[in-house]
Amino acid sequence: MQPFVHETHGARVVFGGGARQFLPRELEQLGMHRVLVLTTPEQVELGQQIAGILEERCVGVYAKAVMHVPADVARSAIDTARTLGADGCVAAGGGSTIGLAKAIALESDLPIIALPTTYAGSEMTPLYGITDAGLKKAGRDWRVMPRGVIYDPELTLTLPVALSMTSGMNAIAHAAEALYARDGNPIYSLMAEEGIRALAGALPRLRRASADIDARSDALYGAWLCGTVLGNVQMGVHHKLCHTLGGSFNLPHAEVHTVILPYALAYNADAAPQAMVRIAKALGRESGPAGLRELGESLAAPRSLREIGMPADGLDRAADLVVETPYPNPRRIERGPILELLQRAYEGAELA
Repeated sequence: MQPFVHETHGARVVFGGGARQFLPRELEQLGMHRVLVLTTPEQVELGQQIAGILEERCVGVYAKAVMHVPADVARSAIDTARTLGADGCVAAGGGSTIGLAKAIALESDLPIIALPTTYAGSEMTPLYGITDAGLKKAGRDWRVMPRGVIYDPELTLTLPVALSMTSGMNAIAHAAEALYARDGNPIYSLMAEEGIRALAGALPRLRRASADIDARSDALYGAWLCGTVLGNVQMGVHHKLCHTLGGSFNLPHAEVHTVILPYALAYNADAAPQAMVRIAKALGRESGPAGLRELGESLAAPRSLREIGMPADGLDRAADLVVETPYPNPRRIERGPILELLQRAYEGAELA
């Protein structure tokens, strides 16, 4: 076995149907008495519901979170938290909402409790991203890691089926790249395989019956595992591509992960054969990249960048941005092959 380092930075996790009722207890344990509830404009009712559970502990609901955490939205939220005298944030929502909470924490050190409503996994990571002047700047800082996470599968019941599928594929992407991360280790590899297995089994059941609470629970369990590995090992070319496409072209986060993932894995397949074997095993298929393409098709997920709004004339710029500041990756990131990958993903072409 190769030498490795394993370090744990854990959040307190509360998991189960109806677990949101324990939010006051969790705030008490963290010494939080004046919290700002964050959510998106589309989830303002959820924000109000959480405020009702918190009663006098809630100083307000800030329902302005949007994709990719624009810098002006982050600044407004930081100012609101300061004005209201908040001593912490409760982020009820997906990656956009939790990302906004992280932007506040980065500036003010306010602790976060997250109530995820999607499978994005951001709640288990010290990763943040803020988009300014069309560029998404990503970073890692343990100050932004939520101190507590409440996984309540009932909160995912309103997540539309189509978005449930792409959100789950987004989570699988975290685990897939963890299996060839240069700082990976056996523990996180086990978590990654189990996360892929859980989601690959849950998503088809969700598509057939969106109110299946057992399937929702299994998907959320898988997302927790995938998010944990995302937060503890370095991601590669897939995440670099998605951060670039999302931040610079405002593409929907989960959908761009869904489209790019099979192409990114095919790009790395020869350089990371053992990872591909483990991905295929977790999927119950013969090939990792092809298996993920087949899974996405079975879920009626988008297949091409073109159908999710990517402009054809942006591919060259995207390739330039990816190679300008590449992430660690088992295969060297070169402009020509990256542009070819992007072109194939734009068209929804078969895997090379």
